[in-house]
Amino acid sequence: MVFGGLNNLLSEQVPAARRAKALDRLQRYLGLLPGSTSTLLLARQRYEEKRADGSLLPPTRREVEQALNNVDTYAKGIRELFATYRIDGAEPALAALDTQFKDYAAWTRKVVLPNAREDARLPPELYAFQLKQVGIDIAPQLLMQRAQLEFMETRTAMQQLAPLVARAKGLKLDDPGDYRAVIRALKRDTIANDKLETHYRGVIAQIDPIIRQQRIVDVPQRPMQMRLGSAAESAAQPAPHFRPAPLVGNTGEQGTFVLPLGNPDTAGKGEHYDDFNFGSAAWTLSAHEGRPGHELQFTAMIERGVSLARSMFAFNSVNVEGWALYAEAEMVPYEPLDGQLIALQFRLLRAARAMLDPMLNLGLTDRERARLVLENDVGLSPAMARQELDRYMMRAPGQAGSYFYGYSRIMELRMRTELALGAKFDRLKFNNFLLDQGLLPPDQLQSAVDEVFVPSQRK
Repeated sequence: MVFGGLNNLLSEQVPAARRAKALDRLQRYLGLLPGSTSTLLLARQRYEEKRADGSLLPPTRREVEQALNNVDTYAKGIRELFATYRIDGAEPALAALDTQFKDYAAWTRKVVLPNAREDARLPPELYAFQLKQVGIDIAPQLLMQRAQLEFMETRTAMQQLAPLVARAKGLKLDDPGDYRAVIRALKRDTIANDKLETHYRGVIAQIDPIIRQQRIVDVPQRPMQMRLGSAAESAAQPAPHFRPAPLVGNTGEQGTFVLPLGNPDTAGKGEHYDDFNFGSAAWTLSAHEGRPGHELQFTAMIERGVSLARSMFAFNSVNVEGWALYAEAEMVPYEPLDGQLIALQFRLLRAARAMLDPMLNLGLTDRERARLVLENDVGLSPAMARQELDRYMMRAPGQAGSYFYGYSRIMELRMRTELALGAKFDRLKFNNFLLDQGLLPPDQLQSAVDEVFVPSQRK
């Protein structure tokens, strides 16, 4: 929380007058200003208060160990932020931060870790509630069943495309029809870290004209923001992600696509990904996190004046991640063959998520079997597979299924609308209409299309 709050404040897009308050914020986090109490002390007090309630679940051992091993990474990340933005007079507060972090870590090892649970599964009732919280309104068993079909169909499509990619890229393989071997060969075309951002920016610059020429959706007037993630950001959120601009009181700030380079493990060692640092991956990842995915959706809400009721209060992962995966699918026909294969690989991952997240939480499989699916069938690196498993079991149980479910609901709605309108269906108008609705849950979005969009297009 401390790193996240300061990382949000110390950004180039935040006005300098607000950034100047970073030291005040840090001091309040640490209880150094009159009337403030250390957030670390408050966290300890809340834990002690709830500890006696036997009906509450303690944290898992894995997440506690991971948090402990990330303490120094967060402390270093905060120091780097204050150095980058030249916040004067911060050294006493930063020294206090180091002391409080160490004390909190020692207390966590002594009090929290011995009481952590070994079994990361959630009770079925709590897991079902988690699914509803992210917008998944069907039973986990039905979600798994639909995802199994998607997984098989996507894997078959990858097997069909793999020989074409091998031929186009001149890959020398024993079996060019093995999509796993083709992906491994594509990953060998590694982009150095110091050239990675430049490469992604080059792909992003090619995507905007395609979106306009193919009339996929209206493109924002401003260029997209993208950067690599710091070590502390990777510890806080080890997967590629989009940091939205503020929806309230926005004065021109833009969201940013953040690409982490690795995933700190429970031993505190940073394992590097090989899933995003090769040319073929840049297309679909840019489409998902950038345009026409997350960045375009959130920028459109700000530029078009979508109400807070439809943006902040209606927020659900099914809409947000569903749109981004749908955006990936919209771009696939216009990408090079190798980019198309990786787009299908990422779609395979979303189907795997919708299978494995429920299966792990309901006790239908174990972590090792799920790891083998992610590494062997999907083709993820060990670091990325570990990030996925931690996500399902401790970071955000239930959320991973929202990608596939949201995507399937939008695709169903698209087909329903095409059937209703026939030759009058206009993709550009349909996609713009979806964006105009903000982040409505799928049932409400379907009602809006049926009751407003379809009648308006029939005139």
